[in-house]
Amino acid sequence: MGKNIFLEENKEISLSDYMNYDSNGRSNLGTEIPITVYRLMEYSLREELADRFGRQEQIQVFRNAGFRAGTFFADHYLNLQLPFHEFLSHLQKTVADLKIGILRIESIDEKSGSIVLTVAEDADCSGLPLLGDTVCNYDEGFLSGIFSAYTQKRYSVIEIDCWGTGARACRFRAEIDKVTQ
Repeated sequence: MGKNIFLEENKEISLSDYMNYDSNGRSNLGTEIPITVYRLMEYSLREELADRFGRQEQIQVFRNAGFRAGTFFADHYLNLQLPFHEFLSHLQKTVADLKIGILRIESIDEKSGSIVLTVAEDADCSGLPLLGDTVCNYDEGFLSGIFSAYTQKRYSVIEIDCWGTGARACRFRAEIDKVTQ
């Protein structure tokens, strides 16, 4: 195939490059896709990464990718200047408007920064059969990236309940990462 003289040689392509798209590129189909298509991509990637590198590495890759996406999401879709409680309301609305899920805050420990929250009807796992394990590693990273971007402190987020474990909403514990502080 011939060289495209309009493209830079060896340019690294970033998440920002991929997210800078012309929505008219799907003028007939629009910008939304069914959850089935999303899950085909997510779970085939999970299997491929686990087959090649092992399950723990696959989990870490999904958390890292989620963190990258959460940071981008926070920087481009959220108002990071809002007071904390207003920010949480804004986050809830934005997540619902974009059909990511229905986010609810269960508890906040303002002294420690710890947050327990749920996400119902999430894209990753709502409706899955009982799997015996949590599967929302991407969401762990996504939420970690959002809270880290907002607070400017590194957050760790762990899923503690999941559709995969029999819960009907995913529950996460978000805490300031003591190792990086």
